[in-house]
Amino acid sequence: MDAPLDSLVLGADAAGQPNRHLLRLANRHGLVAGATGTGKTVTLQRLAEQFSDAGVAVFAADIKGDLCGLGAVGAPQGKIAERIASMPWLEHRPQAYPVTLWDVYGQSGHPLRTTLSEMGPLLLGNLLELTDSQQAALYAAFKVADREGLLLLDLKDLKALLAYLRESPQVLGEDAALVTSASSQALLRRLATLEQQGAEALFGEPALQLEDLLAPAADGRGRIHLLDASRLVHEAPKVYATFLLWLLAELFEQLPERGDAERPLLALFFDEAHLLFGDTPKALQERLVQVVRLIRSKGVGVYFVTQSPADLPDPVLAQLGLRVQHGLRAFTVKEQKALRSIAEGFRPNPEFSALELLTQLGIGEALVGGLEPKGMPAVVQRVFVAPPQSRVGPLSEAERAAILAQSPLRGRYDQPVDRESAYEILATRARQAADRPAEAPATPVGSELGDKVGEFAGKVIRSALNQAASQLGRQLVRGMLGSLLGRKR
Repeated sequence: MDAPLDSLVLGADAAGQPNRHLLRLANRHGLVAGATGTGKTVTLQRLAEQFSDAGVAVFAADIKGDLCGLGAVGAPQGKIAERIASMPWLEHRPQAYPVTLWDVYGQSGHPLRTTLSEMGPLLLGNLLELTDSQQAALYAAFKVADREGLLLLDLKDLKALLAYLRESPQVLGEDAALVTSASSQALLRRLATLEQQGAEALFGEPALQLEDLLAPAADGRGRIHLLDASRLVHEAPKVYATFLLWLLAELFEQLPERGDAERPLLALFFDEAHLLFGDTPKALQERLVQVVRLIRSKGVGVYFVTQSPADLPDPVLAQLGLRVQHGLRAFTVKEQKALRSIAEGFRPNPEFSALELLTQLGIGEALVGGLEPKGMPAVVQRVFVAPPQSRVGPLSEAERAAILAQSPLRGRYDQPVDRESAYEILATRARQAADRPAEAPATPVGSELGDKVGEFAGKVIRSALNQAASQLGRQLVRGMLGSLLGRKR
């Protein structure tokens, strides 16, 4: 029989019975780990299909380009057909799944964008790998943009803002000492490097709307959103990691509390998970761990995909409800020590040694530790992963084009929009300043009283304008501490 919609079924345990995991606990996050070639991609496909069948939306990074096979009907043969035949309870129906293709560069999927205002200075500083002084300068720049209602959409907006601050340092007020010529030049160099990596494609409009990720397919299944990250991970890994951090922060800030629900709203699969935590500032890493802990109450399950659990910080590992560990190889003393640590992370099964099995698992086999109905860790099981119902292998170019042509988001993100933002506003100010007379007309004799009245009125007007700009700025910019620390507008 098919798996009920209240649980995920990864495959068969050693006794040939379904290995089930309750959907209502699927927001407790998870880990899919293992050496290259041990079957992680097939496991991801199986999990994505199960979530989709249960009406749960999925967002996953397609690193190698073969996860997109979810969008084509499977044709099981050979060992895959043998595995299906070994599971008589499995109702395997080859089918394609509702897939939406995304690509930061806009070549193999819908363009995926956000804005600098949405990302905020904390994550942007991490992306640019700034020093403390450079990060402080970036905070000060965002603070001015907030106060003056300067919307930062793309990189040219930020470059225009930095030029404006260099020419008019008085607008910085008490933060003037933070934006020095050296820090400003360093920021511009970092932005130039980012542009050389093609990362400017990530910033702009139309920006990704989260409701488009959560909208179900016409048949009620959850849509599976795949980010083509093959080029991104190799050419701009920091951009890839920062985007995923931004997405996590957006979900945390925008989604309402759901409490205990029958199933999650969204399952996120973060491949190459070590990139999320490597070389990130301590403050950002601590905030990320906090968001991972709290976001489950908003119906989001985060599934990290990596070669070894050691790639994740211990506070994150402690929060994982589902662990799928494919085979590992241990040739050095350090690797053998890590192997013991991984084995000890499972609740022991008296029928076998997890430590011994870790190096003996074949392709498509895994040690799986989940949660019991009351939330306690379940005994680890040796599981033979069930084949996916979609294709095991990539889509052709023609198939990708057909999926894009039929996408419900066709035309919504494909053409960039460049509306008025900081670049245009500051360019207009510069032109107006150039057109003003060099000297103001002389003050008529006897107008001292009028000057005082005018000065008082000017202060009142400026105060009102500053207040309005500040209010608008709070609506436009996430706050000087960025996505993870700021308030949602």
